[in-house]
Amino acid sequence: MEKEEAILKVKRGYLNGDFQYFHLADRKSLEFESHYHEFNKIIIFISGDVTYLIEGKAYKLKPWDLLFVGSNDVHRPIISADEPYERIIIWVNSRFLELHNVEGSNLLTCFSFSSRKKINLLTLMPENVNSIKATLASLEEAVNDNSFGSAILKNSLFLQFIVYINRLYLAVKTNKEESDVEYDKRISSILEYINKNLGDDLSVENIASKFYMSKYYLMHKFKTQTGYTLHNYIQQKRLMLSASLIKKGKQITEVSLECGFKDYSSFVRAFKKTFDLSPKQYYKTMLEMENSYDMKKHR
Repeated sequence: MEKEEAILKVKRGYLNGDFQYFHLADRKSLEFESHYHEFNKIIIFISGDVTYLIEGKAYKLKPWDLLFVGSNDVHRPIISADEPYERIIIWVNSRFLELHNVEGSNLLTCFSFSSRKKINLLTLMPENVNSIKATLASLEEAVNDNSFGSAILKNSLFLQFIVYINRLYLAVKTNKEESDVEYDKRISSILEYINKNLGDDLSVENIASKFYMSKYYLMHKFKTQTGYTLHNYIQQKRLMLSASLIKKGKQITEVSLECGFKDYSSFVRAFKKTFDLSPKQYYKTMLEMENSYDMKKHR
């Protein structure tokens, strides 16, 4: 029974469809802990008083701002209950976009570039807002429609939207977008260092020494900027990387070492605590779900 519940938990965190579309509106106090997903996410902010934290950067949102949240990006919104919070959220299955890539047009560019540039925000020019509104209105209508050809129409409108926002993102001038972002440059450098060196010794003492900071100041500042303790952030990032490598079929003992876990049994315990499945069970479950998705797409 426990294994069945664990598999259901993994399935809830795994996007087994092409995409999911949500149009939400709240006027209440909402609190979210820092979290991540295995799928990419697009947030279209419509109204409210919201600051979004993504990997140590704070984005104060304005109406019709777009946020690209990559798979495994640690993020959380800070929401004021003083104003209604309205947004559209789209969960994106990377495998679906990959099936529609052609040479010179990678539909995942907006996510890969935002991750590489560390700029998740796309502020629309006034002349682009109406086009986005019209496309999203048509997409939302198709999502809620079950008549003839609705699935084909829904996917075609979604792809149209993805092509359009990729074009807009590629035209962004980075310096302009930086003015809308608040972050601590030292913490940003530490985050980049951690993510590039997950297999190395990432003790508080070593990181503090490398960046010439008091370890107590480092721990306090890191928690303020990211919402995670330094230890928990490193642990979660190592486990995210390990899950990615396990899905690719890499030997589990090799994965534990490559991801910075010196003790194999400690790695298995930490993995099971996070994913509710052992590494072997996780690999089997993810393989079954991905095969199921691929079979569905090729019917």
